[in-house]
Amino acid sequence: MKLRMLGANDKLAEIRHLYFSTTRQTIEKDLAKALDLLKSMASEEERERATVYMEGLAQMRSDWARAGKKRRRKN
Repeated sequence: MKLRMLGANDKLAEIRHLYFSTTRQTIEKDLAKALDLLKSMASEEERERATVYMEGLAQMRSDWARAGKKRRRKN
């Protein structure tokens, strides 16, 4: 099987896909993959286009971590 290199638009599309499909159970893995994709982008312009999705993923991780702590305290 031949692997193809992802272009900037493909990387952005994958980050976007991760943003919309992540769950509480997959957020850590998805965020790590999105960060790897972000780091592989060649220019600052390309990275800026992904900012909203990256911030959204980070916010979801934070919110879900906070909710998990509240649930543990109640038990």
